[in-house]
Amino acid sequence: MTMINAIAIAAIAAVPAAPQVQPGLAGAWEGRVAVGGQSIRVVFHVGADGTTTMDSPDQGGFGIPAEAPVVEAGVVRIAVPAIGGRFEGRLSENGLSLNGALHQGGASLPVVLARRAATPLAGVWEGPLEVGGRSIRLVFRVASDGRAVMDSPDQGARDIALEPPTVDGAQVRFAAPGLAVSVEGRLSEDGRTITGTFRQGGAELPLVLSRAAETADLSRPRPQTPKPPFPYRSEEVAFDNPASPGVRLAGTLTLPQGAGPFPAAVMITGTGPQDRDETIEGHKPFAVWADALTRRGVAVLRFDDRGIGGSTGDFGAATGVDFASDVAAVFAGLAARPDIDSRNVGLIGHSEGAVFAYLAMEAGLRPAWLVTLAGQAVRGGDIITEQTRRIAAAGGLPPEEVEVIAARQARLMDAVARHFHDGEAVRREVEATAAAAGLPADAAARTAQAMSNPWYRAYVAYDPAGAIRAIEVPMLAVFGGNDLQVPADQNAPAMARLKPDADVVVLPGLNHLFQPADTGLMAEYGQIETTLDPSVIETVVDWVAVRAGL
Repeated sequence: MTMINAIAIAAIAAVPAAPQVQPGLAGAWEGRVAVGGQSIRVVFHVGADGTTTMDSPDQGGFGIPAEAPVVEAGVVRIAVPAIGGRFEGRLSENGLSLNGALHQGGASLPVVLARRAATPLAGVWEGPLEVGGRSIRLVFRVASDGRAVMDSPDQGARDIALEPPTVDGAQVRFAAPGLAVSVEGRLSEDGRTITGTFRQGGAELPLVLSRAAETADLSRPRPQTPKPPFPYRSEEVAFDNPASPGVRLAGTLTLPQGAGPFPAAVMITGTGPQDRDETIEGHKPFAVWADALTRRGVAVLRFDDRGIGGSTGDFGAATGVDFASDVAAVFAGLAARPDIDSRNVGLIGHSEGAVFAYLAMEAGLRPAWLVTLAGQAVRGGDIITEQTRRIAAAGGLPPEEVEVIAARQARLMDAVARHFHDGEAVRREVEATAAAAGLPADAAARTAQAMSNPWYRAYVAYDPAGAIRAIEVPMLAVFGGNDLQVPADQNAPAMARLKPDADVVVLPGLNHLFQPADTGLMAEYGQIETTLDPSVIETVVDWVAVRAGL
């Protein structure tokens, strides 16, 4: 995660030889840097074994890999290669603060990192959630440095990513942005229970959590994540986006052995702030894709979304058109390299990443081929409505209740689509529609605020039909038969109608991430050990290899 949008990523300064890890630095260190009138929070988490990560919570970045702290001549250095930067400072005599600066590019930003006291929530918290006559157990596991995950054992879900929980006096808050879930409550005087409310969408349910253990283990490696040594080369790269001054896109390029020029693929992440590996629930699917394709002879570029990881820019202010321009920028930068065959560079877009590919091609980008993984072929509002219906049904709600929820969602999508050019009009219309459908006033207001976001409005209104019809390059469209987010039976037939010469493949039993799944619910993502089912890897890699002439 870059700290300053205006500063380009630069090479990290050399670390002195023979560094020594300082055991006394273990813990969480938090401070703020002043950037252009803004105060941006940074947090370093240092494990007892030296394992270190960095968070930039105000920019939505968590778990950015850093090198273990080193100490020489009294100066503590923590390198963060992903942002091309480092922290340097001195430990105070009482061991409670690090006084120094964050260095990135040509800038040196003063910062005092204070040792953060261990969170009072450290440990394991459990409690039953009563939903539709069923009792569903929720488990929150919180590390001493504030990192946290949520499990839903009765639904077979583990390791759902949480923001670091907040404690303000006795008020406690957990949040899982990926599922639009939050829990807010009050910590008892003895620190053993949290009494509060579980919220998701418009639903609000009482929840009491009890401390079940004093410590929590958050480690859960995924077996498919590639591990060195690799039979190919890996290079850190970065490309400026001339269409968006201040946006510099950082990524990893994997190259087969040899001089090239090589055929290549640009990976495009889906909805939400994503790093170059499209990391979710500990899975790193883009790392798996890059490994499989590069072993086959295809160079692969995967990059952090703007404002995420090592990339600069404002993610929250961007729309699909902006993300499409990022795709065009990295494509151009990659194709200009002498070790890349500029006439043989294709695109692979997952979920909304397919839309960004469509938009980039409408704006003039000409890849050699296109692969879409769970790419939509119908209007965004229709996707969301059907997604809502299927998730509710898979969650066990009665059919009549499912249809009520879906009908309400369709009315909201219609309200957004009719006014999508005007954010304030969308906010008013959605709030009125939600209130008329029976949502509580505060829930209606929150829904309206979320749906008036520029990206959301554009997504709901966007119909890819024209863009798909205009695609002239070879295309493979792959769908998972158990995908609840981009349903195959809604989108695969539409794709085949819009581009009859496309290779449209539906792989049975796979979810939106192309894992083998029972229900397709998002709650399963963390429980499933497989990152990508072998059938989807074989389908895509074989198809790309033929188009790449391998």
